[in-house]
Amino acid sequence: MALLKVEAVSKYFTSPGARSEFCVFKDVSLKVKEKEFLSVLGHSGCGKSTLLNIIAGIEAASDGYAYLDGKQIIGPGLDRMVVFQNFALLPWLTVFGNIRIAVKAAYPGWDRNKIHQWVQKYVDMVGLKGAEDKRPSELSGGMRQRVGLARAFCVGPRMLLLDEPFAQIDALTRGVIQEELVRMWEDTGITIFMVTHDVDEAILLSDRILLMSPGPEARIMEEMHVDIPRPRSRTSVIEHPAYYPLRNRIIRFLSRKDEDDQTKCVNLVA
Repeated sequence: MALLKVEAVSKYFTSPGARSEFCVFKDVSLKVKEKEFLSVLGHSGCGKSTLLNIIAGIEAASDGYAYLDGKQIIGPGLDRMVVFQNFALLPWLTVFGNIRIAVKAAYPGWDRNKIHQWVQKYVDMVGLKGAEDKRPSELSGGMRQRVGLARAFCVGPRMLLLDEPFAQIDALTRGVIQEELVRMWEDTGITIFMVTHDVDEAILLSDRILLMSPGPEARIMEEMHVDIPRPRSRTSVIEHPAYYPLRNRIIRFLSRKDEDDQTKCVNLVA
């Protein structure tokens, strides 16, 4: 039985002064199984992040419904934690404080000592021991995202929603944090839904990849299973015989828009 169900969800926006609505995506349906790592790939503007926000309860669908554990999603909740690409840390709080605020919200009956021990557990888990008293302005991008991951995992959500979480991190640090994310995912069994534009990242991390067509009226066009055994590393993935066929298939799909855009430009010039 699926943990998450998205049924015929569409999203429309109306610009101020506009006479008609703009459809970002239309009739999107998907299912995510318990403990699965699912990624959604697509060009900018296809509505990946908007879809994630609807699942998070941050935005409302124009049509259709989303369900978690059989219950309709009608707003944000601690059963769905989001990690954003811009880190979204509270700048006046320390590393410890940013994580503690989530623990206190999730477990209001816990005493101070139990909260402290739980927060420290996740500080240590993401490799930030010794940085507990630093504020976000004193941290690198990679360290800030570690705080975001610790804050998300520490409340024990049913689902973790990742909105291009590594987009603002340099390539070397990104690889390290990706490996830490997979380790935490395997240790906790939390279901993960990630949107990304990075093909190699999706292949490295995911059990399954969904490809969205370009907007407007974007749709989920293809589903791909990543049949590369775990545990995975960047080296083992690129050496597996399934890697290049899968990667080439995704690149061909994404390249269709670029070819269409070039054709439109030629026609306009002509």
